[in-house]
Amino acid sequence: MPAREARLGKAVGPVPGAVGGVVLLLPAGEQTSTRGPSRLAATLLRPLARGLTRAGRDKGLVTHVVQYRCRGWNGAQAGLARDAEWAADEVVRRYGDVPICLAGTDMGGRAALHAGGHDAVNSVLALAPWLPEDDVAAPPEPVKQLAGRRVLIVHGTDDRRTDPELSFRLAGRAKKANRDVCRFEVHSDGHSLSQHRAEVTALAVDFTLGTLFGRPFSRPLQDALAAPPPIGLRMPLAAGFGQTLPL
Repeated sequence: MPAREARLGKAVGPVPGAVGGVVLLLPAGEQTSTRGPSRLAATLLRPLARGLTRAGRDKGLVTHVVQYRCRGWNGAQAGLARDAEWAADEVVRRYGDVPICLAGTDMGGRAALHAGGHDAVNSVLALAPWLPEDDVAAPPEPVKQLAGRRVLIVHGTDDRRTDPELSFRLAGRAKKANRDVCRFEVHSDGHSLSQHRAEVTALAVDFTLGTLFGRPFSRPLQDALAAPPPIGLRMPLAAGFGQTLPL
């Protein structure tokens, strides 16, 4: 592993006097690489970071993008997950005992799921997560660490980079150990979820403000969490979602 150290990017917007909760945004990465973190991957998360910060400002929400040591997962090293755990430790050091939501996209989504067992983490948001293909010779992706956390997975049905069926299977296994797991499908959208960016951002805000600060979830999110598989794991994200939410 390179000598570089993981870092928290500068907080998005001013840090409130009383921090009530933190979202750690985990950018995309690569399966194998020792190159430095991708600036582009971090930049792509800025709109979501701004939307979350704006919506949670009055509740003391702070949002940071995590800067990895390097962009590669690198097999058993699971570098991005280790960096996510370090970032959670750093949040506790800086802000004290506040709840944390890990929110990742692509390989960062996998990192969020792996690191979700950190004591300070109370929720995990995985957007179009990259997950390895099922392999009988390899252990399945872990899910036990997600017990006691609320978990939301969002995936476009036309994703050609990360397989939405793999996130559905993982959600199904996680749901058996933890009822507070749901998954939304964004029909006709691809990996970047750009066609329905406003709806995805609204869903992320709904989830994070609900898990970090106890704000009541919207009815679709309530229904998804309460529904048995496969209904709550194939919940369609409706066009226009969020237009009437108090963001």
